[in-house]
Amino acid sequence: MKKARSVEEYIKNLPIEVQNKLNQIRTSIRSVAPEANEGLKWGMPAFYGRRILVTFAGYKHHISFYPTPSAVKAFKKDLSKYKTAKGSIQFPLDKPLPLRLISRITKFRIKENLEKDSKWKQKD
Repeated sequence: MKKARSVEEYIKNLPIEVQNKLNQIRTSIRSVAPEANEGLKWGMPAFYGRRILVTFAGYKHHISFYPTPSAVKAFKKDLSKYKTAKGSIQFPLDKPLPLRLISRITKFRIKENLEKDSKWKQKD
């Protein structure tokens, strides 16, 4: 696959089923983080401000969502039916995406980043 230069190009290069899921995730994230920037980080779609909020990627059998280890830990109970690793969550392609959960995790990451930025500013 050709290396994408934009989020749109990244998504367009994937099978239609994966495209649809990634666009659902984008819409879900954008609804709770309308001021976040969107671009490619580490070769995958990402939403970010001063810090990364979340990244995500499409694969043959699943969608990976990367909200950081702290978010995976904080939502461990809600994520019990999904495959997780230290900072990632896998959503199977053959199941509906948990869009409310994705929104809640994104809100958690926004709050977490604001708290980190606030602490950083207090040190000045």
